[in-house]
Amino acid sequence: MRLIAPAKLNLCLFLGPRRADGLHELCSLFEPLALADSIEVAEATCDEVLCPGVAGENLAARALAALRAAGWRAPPLRIEIAKRIPVAAGLGGGSADAAAVLRLARGGLWAHSAHNPPQPDLAALAAGLGADVPSQLDPGLALVRGAGERIEPLPAPVPHAAVLLPGGGGLSTAAVFAEADRLGLGRDADELEAPAAQLRAAAGAGASPLAYAELLANDLEPAARSLRPEIGEALDALRAAGAPLALLTGSGPTAVGLFEDLAGARAVAARLERDDAIVCEAGRAP
Repeated sequence: MRLIAPAKLNLCLFLGPRRADGLHELCSLFEPLALADSIEVAEATCDEVLCPGVAGENLAARALAALRAAGWRAPPLRIEIAKRIPVAAGLGGGSADAAAVLRLARGGLWAHSAHNPPQPDLAALAAGLGADVPSQLDPGLALVRGAGERIEPLPAPVPHAAVLLPGGGGLSTAAVFAEADRLGLGRDADELEAPAAQLRAAAGAGASPLAYAELLANDLEPAARSLRPEIGEALDALRAAGAPLALLTGSGPTAVGLFEDLAGARAVAARLERDDAIVCEAGRAP
């Protein structure tokens, strides 16, 4: 079986206060990208999750372990991830991989065998794995609240395109949130209600994000730029090259230019002459 795990953009991110569990209240608008990891799954003699070229703990392996702990009794599986989404780049690659593994329990060869109990609570398992995982169980445009667990699906937007400048990735989400706390960034919880309502109204008709660009702010940008000053240079380069909208996605370091179509995105990417530039469709999962 082959699974697709699409990257996601935070089109905006409004930062609220830190909660008792250590996470922050957020208001964000997520959309999927055509850029995606490819995951091959096959039966094996024991569970094994491989991600060639990526060291350290694998969130997809934690997802498989969580399914087993919840009573999912599919045969042992070998899962191999071909990474196309840059690592630690604010594009949700690890979360996408974990969500794809969780989806094995509700579709495909091993979802409904006679040996399996009722489907595990995938939303609860996803929330236990990380703040971005719940929204990636069903990739699509969504208004995301809480620490990522409150998800309101919205109509797919008009197709558009993106130029991604990952800048080498490698920026820790935890480090960016810690820097945001040090800088005193963020809003009171009640200050998240207004942008949520505005985003719901603007995106609810399926418009392109370019139609409501004035709403697409990222409260984490000062913290990310404090840790990685070249983020500002990437955003400036996108604007100078003709991007109608340039923004930081999530905790960074990926700078993103949004365009009406792939032709415009490719033209700007060519002008940038950067080896890390990625051009892809946005708004719909592949």
